[in-house]
Amino acid sequence: MSSSATTTPQAPGSRRGPRGRSGALAGRGRPRRVLTWPLALGVLLTLGLVVASLFVGVYDVLGAEDGAAMFAITRIPRTVTLVLSGAIMAMSGLVMQMITQNRFVEPTTTGTTEWAGLGLLLVMVVAPEASLLGKMAGAIVMAFIGTMVFFAFLQKVTLKSSIIVPIVGIMLGSVVGAVSSYVALSTNMLQSLGIWFAGSYTSVIKGQYEPMWAIIAVLVVIWFAADRFTAAGLGRDVATAIGINYRQVVLLGTGLIALATGIVTVVVGNLPFLGLIVPNLVSMVRGDDLRSNLVWVALTGVCIVTACDLIGRTIIMPFEIPASLILAIVGAAVFITMILRRRSRG
Repeated sequence: MSSSATTTPQAPGSRRGPRGRSGALAGRGRPRRVLTWPLALGVLLTLGLVVASLFVGVYDVLGAEDGAAMFAITRIPRTVTLVLSGAIMAMSGLVMQMITQNRFVEPTTTGTTEWAGLGLLLVMVVAPEASLLGKMAGAIVMAFIGTMVFFAFLQKVTLKSSIIVPIVGIMLGSVVGAVSSYVALSTNMLQSLGIWFAGSYTSVIKGQYEPMWAIIAVLVVIWFAADRFTAAGLGRDVATAIGINYRQVVLLGTGLIALATGIVTVVVGNLPFLGLIVPNLVSMVRGDDLRSNLVWVALTGVCIVTACDLIGRTIIMPFEIPASLILAIVGAAVFITMILRRRSRG
């Protein structure tokens, strides 16, 4: 990104500093340990939430005669989806923030989710009998196009404040969302669109969640490409100087973000602000060492999504509140707090 808002060292929102990206690259001679006691405690907390997800609910999977069957049909798919969607959306936000060098961007503040929803809707209109994979392909393609449009905008326009970047992304997403609503209203599919975007794990059952396993491949690629994303975040000139093909890295990151967003949007729906709050919370505690932070970002994403889903299951039992609603409240509060902190620092 050549704009001053995203690549210039003095730009607002830049991550450089004593524990910033440049410090992380310069300190490679002293790599940070990944396996630590705090990480072990984080893993135990995550496992505790995962186990709770398997057994908390209205239906008694332990006492009912068909409890074992229901456990395999509903609870296991739901928990697997919680783990994979939480991890990948948090890491997608981290990758997007690295590439743009802006703490305020993630798939729901750049319009990527809305583009994925538009792709899903177009497939449902053109081919109503399309399979789940067909709908997913449409969502992934449009998510990729939308993310590239956002990145192209950053390349062409010089922004003086990092806060303007997500505002522009939210505006773009609102326009795309309005187009989706118009198409859905014109084709009598507005209710279907609302169901797809509910961001609820209630409908995740055996036979519909299997595409989520592809998320594991995306997680692995992000892990191995972490250093390249860090280098790309320093700007085109720096990345080229150290032998990194900047354009290829940006395309790889965009493709991974689009793939993850498309899959999660079709299977689960919208998970707002997850990719925003998780990387920033981890960065506040551990700095910006991408390689050592990846595991923490994944674990924190899983914990937050699972906790929101458990709250949604139990707060008005036997009914459920979509996890996205609770996540949106928490994410909006964190987003506003970040903006106020940035403003107080000038």
